[in-house]
Amino acid sequence: MENYRYDNHTVLIFGKDSHKKVGEEIRRYGKKALIVFYGQPYERPIIDDIEKSLGENDIAYEEYTGIKPNPEMKPVLKGIKVVKEKNIDFILAVGGGSVIDTAKGIGAGALHKGEVRKLWTGEEELEGTLPVGVVVTFPATGSESSSTSTITDEKAGVKLGLVNDAIRPVFAVQNPELTYTLPAYQTFCGITDMMSHAMERYFSRTPDTNLVDRMGEALIKTCMNAATVLLEDPENYAARSEVMLAAALAHNDLLGFGKEADCVSHAVGMAISSYNDTAHGATLSVITPAWMKYVYKDNLELFATFAANVMGVYFDANDPERTAREGIYRLEQFYKRIGMPTKLSEVGIDGNDEKVMDTLVEMAGLQMGNTVWGSLVKATPENCRNILELAK
Repeated sequence: MENYRYDNHTVLIFGKDSHKKVGEEIRRYGKKALIVFYGQPYERPIIDDIEKSLGENDIAYEEYTGIKPNPEMKPVLKGIKVVKEKNIDFILAVGGGSVIDTAKGIGAGALHKGEVRKLWTGEEELEGTLPVGVVVTFPATGSESSSTSTITDEKAGVKLGLVNDAIRPVFAVQNPELTYTLPAYQTFCGITDMMSHAMERYFSRTPDTNLVDRMGEALIKTCMNAATVLLEDPENYAARSEVMLAAALAHNDLLGFGKEADCVSHAVGMAISSYNDTAHGATLSVITPAWMKYVYKDNLELFATFAANVMGVYFDANDPERTAREGIYRLEQFYKRIGMPTKLSEVGIDGNDEKVMDTLVEMAGLQMGNTVWGSLVKATPENCRNILELAK
């Protein structure tokens, strides 16, 4: 196990009607809030409940809408301008990862004296942030308690990540009932995303991490079990609760204690999202099995253990390769069962078009900036290309 420092100051507030008391939390930090949300009609009852709570706690507020999936820098910059003009001292995100990452960006940029974009490129250091709170309506990215804000840079056409413990939200409200109206596709995109976060920490060369490995296995199995329930019963409170908690735990660094994470699937997946705006979770259900097929032979014990402990495959000590292959196959079948794509063609990518594949490899490189991601295998152009070939 490697050295680590862990600082997660996000308070998780779970339960029915918990969003109706958000004003009590915000008044600990500020007097005027910017409510950041998508701006869709279905959100209105939730926003009304929140604004009622703010009024009861003498908190003024401004609404800020228009956030879209795969969030971009322009809304962040516009939000910063609103914060400064309206003397906002607290940012409240109501939604999923795109809204939360935008809210984090606004909070960080509001106190930054330099060029805000350079916080994401790493050219300038974070100077501080306005406090950010969250009401989760779409559990997926785990941004409600993570140290990351991922924003698409329109200039470069790629997603960039600002990573700093200071931007973790001060609280996250988790009411499973707010997720009942999520379309099935979004629900399962979210589950795929949180499973990927856990697997990227699980599949690592770092030795002697048994505790967090077993925790990761439990989280992935829980997500899969909950998904099976939600296929038949979308308003199952218990299953929605498990998913909501799993999203936060999968990406708040709890499962990565002392480990080198392998985020190659995310690098390639984000390149696809940047290329044609495919939902993030859908890119991961395509790339993750392909990545596994590319790396498992050099990591047979790890993949066979995953197959046995997570996918329920009999561990054949005489043929660990067969065990590993069966685990990958079962994961791929799970994705298909919940309606997730598993091939590039299913997300609008022609894998036989050499120019398209070259573009995706190039964009994956841009995603990583000055570093090369990966633990089991590095995300070199050659490796990224080979993974994409296996996803055809």
